[in-house]
Amino acid sequence: MTRHQRNATAGAVYTYHERKKDTEQSGYGSDKARLGKDSVKDFDACNLTLQPCKEPVVTPEGVLYDKQAILEYILQQKTLIAKKMKAYENQKHEDKKELKELAEIEKKEKVAKFLKKETNIVSEPINPFRKEGADKPGTSKSNGQSELSNLYGDKKKELTSFWIPQLTPAASKSRFKKPSSKVYCPINNTSIKMKDLIPVKFTPIADRDTKTALISKKDRWMCAVTHDTLGNSVPSVVLRPTGDVVTADCVEKLIKPNEMRHPITNEILDEKRDIIPLQRGGTGFSQTNESLDVKKYRPSMHV
Repeated sequence: MTRHQRNATAGAVYTYHERKKDTEQSGYGSDKARLGKDSVKDFDACNLTLQPCKEPVVTPEGVLYDKQAILEYILQQKTLIAKKMKAYENQKHEDKKELKELAEIEKKEKVAKFLKKETNIVSEPINPFRKEGADKPGTSKSNGQSELSNLYGDKKKELTSFWIPQLTPAASKSRFKKPSSKVYCPINNTSIKMKDLIPVKFTPIADRDTKTALISKKDRWMCAVTHDTLGNSVPSVVLRPTGDVVTADCVEKLIKPNEMRHPITNEILDEKRDIIPLQRGGTGFSQTNESLDVKKYRPSMHV
């Protein structure tokens, strides 16, 4: 049977267009999409505010932040850690107090048990007129109660009704783990400190347009050495001693062949410590440094 048109409903073939239309209307099925350039942040934007940095700083791992935003984050995390540590110390104090009380109760119980045994060691005179088996377990005593009864002796204190409040199970107390004293980076979860933040100096692009604000321009920064325009599609690095931002090609073609000397100050650079690759956003193209495929999971509809 041939396939029917989009709006035809008499055929037996469930076409791709009908399946897609029903999926959109019903809200079933997972959606896949690829983010474009407008959906990712610029390479010079703060990873917290997602806005161009007013006073950019970078971590040793190459994560860019606005100085004010990252300092507020670090102070907030330290305050939170202090609160968690205080709650943990109070928990330890309560545990010690509880253990001390349990030890005292156990000691009192041992003393009471010992005294009870000592008072029971009393020699009774033999009564020749007492019948055998009169006071054995299972027989009636003077009060008329049997030892086999569930209400005899100490069993009177035991509660057999599980539904009464005294026997209902109680939820265990929430326990606090000892918090770490370190503040972790919100992007790559590595330890971050104020003293490790490196100031970054972007070189404005040479442009005669002085009326347009810098934040409104599409191309804002350039390499401090080669004057190439910087962007998400251009790998960039930060030179730690001065904070200048240069392209990765500048490092490979100018700095490394020149005995790892800074192209501006002529000081010797350490390849592992002084050259920090700057993490950048995606460009929307397949040959970028980021994976931009996203998927939204929804209930599936089986046909």
